[in-house]
Amino acid sequence: MDIGEFDFDLPAELIAQEPAAERSDARLLHLDRATASISHATVASLPALLRAGDVVVVNNTRVFPARLLGHRVPSGGAVECLLIKRLGTDPGRSGAGDGSLLNLWEALVHPGQKLKPGARVVFEGRPLLHGEILERRFFGRRVVRLWTDDGSNVDEAVDAIGHVPLPPYIKRGDRADDRERYQTVFARARGSVAAPTAGLHFTPPLLRALTDRGVEMAEITLHVGYGTFQPVRVQRVEDHRLEAEQYEIDEAAASAINRALADNRRVIAVGTTTTRTLEAVAREHDGRIAAGEGATDLFIHPGFAFRVIRGLLTNFHLPKSSLLMLVAAFAGLDHIKDAYAAAIAARYRFYSYGDAMLIT
Repeated sequence: MDIGEFDFDLPAELIAQEPAAERSDARLLHLDRATASISHATVASLPALLRAGDVVVVNNTRVFPARLLGHRVPSGGAVECLLIKRLGTDPGRSGAGDGSLLNLWEALVHPGQKLKPGARVVFEGRPLLHGEILERRFFGRRVVRLWTDDGSNVDEAVDAIGHVPLPPYIKRGDRADDRERYQTVFARARGSVAAPTAGLHFTPPLLRALTDRGVEMAEITLHVGYGTFQPVRVQRVEDHRLEAEQYEIDEAAASAINRALADNRRVIAVGTTTTRTLEAVAREHDGRIAAGEGATDLFIHPGFAFRVIRGLLTNFHLPKSSLLMLVAAFAGLDHIKDAYAAAIAARYRFYSYGDAMLIT
């Protein structure tokens, strides 16, 4: 397929810069795949749109403040560093001098041209966080070594001084309230550089209402990487490749999902990250969900045969994005084009802090 099939015009004012006043107040477009009918509601009405016996699966990953602001040493020039992926640890060889483990990360840094291998940076805070550029990689990426001046835990230092990595289409700086708002209420497992945004709409009262309806909830983990923002740089969709992301599924979630599949009950995925995880694991285990850890680079686009999910709650996605391709694979490209046109006409709010769509 040509990537142009997934393009559309979106008025800039429909790109949400702020979340809804209350999470479940976000608007909800309901698309019925069988009839192609479109209706409008709010996320708070989700229990009425689901059935007793449905299993709703959410991603409980937790976003960490992966955007670091600091300065070069010794020039003092401003530096921005977005941590993308942990590469491992390394015994202290340069910088710390105390034998503590230094964190190695793949990162996007700015200004990239001035930050060559060997360059040093400092990110102000308590404790002081130091960095050294080790190597250049493709698409502007760098390998960065991080350590604290007192040998204390690097993750704790990042959590203390880092900034919420809001997506680039949110044209404002992060605020203190984003630390809570750009996080789902079931976020537990630290490790994502972007939120699984469909989950942002849930609240404890909504979760209780779903349980009262007879809907079963299950949690899995997929740590969302920078690939969620990664542009599709090929003309032919099938040539695109996703970066691998780490997942974990526990026995309770696997059992709940497998029981639903055996009973022919619906599995409703909350978000594209949940969808990719479930479908990737099912491909490796003859259509069933196996507990365990792993990594997946599964790219879902039209023509994909879904084996697990029969419903999807998702936000509205960027033109020509891999996330839009996944949604089109599940609902049908023509249905998605119609739904997006209806959402734009009705002035829905798009992207991470925007409104939602339920596809059943």
